[in-house]
Amino acid sequence: MNLTCLTKTAFLYSGPILALALGFITNASAETEIAVGVYNFPPVAAVRDNDRADGLLGDILAELDAAHSDLTFRIVHTSPKRRHLDFEAGLYDVIFFESLNWGWESLSVEATRPVLTDQDIYVALNKPDRDQSFFDNIADRTIVAISGYHYGFAGLTTDDAELEERFQIEFSHSHDRNLNLIKADRPSLAEVAVINRSYLQMYLKQHPEDKDRFLVSEVTDQTYQLRILTRIGGPLQAVALEQLLMPLIEDGRYQQMVEHHGLLLPPELASN
Repeated sequence: MNLTCLTKTAFLYSGPILALALGFITNASAETEIAVGVYNFPPVAAVRDNDRADGLLGDILAELDAAHSDLTFRIVHTSPKRRHLDFEAGLYDVIFFESLNWGWESLSVEATRPVLTDQDIYVALNKPDRDQSFFDNIADRTIVAISGYHYGFAGLTTDDAELEERFQIEFSHSHDRNLNLIKADRPSLAEVAVINRSYLQMYLKQHPEDKDRFLVSEVTDQTYQLRILTRIGGPLQAVALEQLLMPLIEDGRYQQMVEHHGLLLPPELASN
């Protein structure tokens, strides 16, 4: 395993590590470009048609761009299925908001401490004869999910062929499509959608008329702590990225951006 995890008890560093990180930032030239891998994971991150990041990631990169004229963040559009291969191919060096359990264990990455948390939940059509027991055995249901995402009910595997053999599952690339399949009431195709809680909150804010149409599970599929991953030996170390985020965390801007997108802070940041 080539994974280096930075597990300090606070976003504060001293001594040689901090000096090295700040030395990089101070000495970076105008040509220092950071390639950031991004795939659609709303509201955490998304890619616009002009290869600009959207969602929480877009807000953060805009703040970092404004504060650091010596750094340029270039968006590299990847996909949930392709992101590990693109990283191994050297197409990008940094990816924001990943769980260490999502296929990174054997790759040459460093990780910041958790900077975000979210969870996946189950969503079904709300019917008079349904209650929370409908979610007791997800394997008995027809499922719609995003291809390439890691799900707790599937043991975090992303192999579509394996999942299709083990479950009655339909794959797509859009949470909106999956929720529309649930609303269409086609149980042979979709009884349960697996959705991250922050996305469902965002969707219901935009479509309040659908609030009573869904039965939402009280149990979670998984809860994940999200970090920023950087390439070992790449242009920007994980510790340096934490230092770049520090001003946003200290003045509360980061917390406000997280809250704006319906996301949650990990406990160590929520107490700041």
